[in-house]
Amino acid sequence: MSLTVLKLEVAKAARPQRAETVGFLIDSVAIYSAFPRAILERLCLGIVPLTDQTLWLALGQAIRRQVGVTLCRYQDRIGGASPIFGEETDAVLLGSHTLKALGLGLDPIRRELIQLPMMLAGTNRTRWLAIHSGAGRISDSLRTDR
Repeated sequence: MSLTVLKLEVAKAARPQRAETVGFLIDSVAIYSAFPRAILERLCLGIVPLTDQTLWLALGQAIRRQVGVTLCRYQDRIGGASPIFGEETDAVLLGSHTLKALGLGLDPIRRELIQLPMMLAGTNRTRWLAIHSGAGRISDSLRTDR
């Protein structure tokens, strides 16, 4: 089994020019990303936790961690993330939410980054409902004044 590591620049959204490079292990199963608390709280970044969340680990154990908001940059891509404030014993993981915010995914066979299309579109179910509700256009079926 091979591991895929990605280095991202992490910054506070209000101060994107002050960034720090962090190496992450890409976890193709993880949804959220775990950032080192020490890096997030350093004076140069000053990222603060906004809430607490209960997270479930793969073995079924529940843990409680703080969550904040940060900016991530990889090459020319910039995206927002909701980092888990990792404790000293936590792995530094990059999950799918952060990858997708950057327009990236992980090819599970080759373990390489792939570019994802940034889509803003209705689902086939939305289209089906619009057609079968008698509406001629999708926008007609989404009206709220009926």
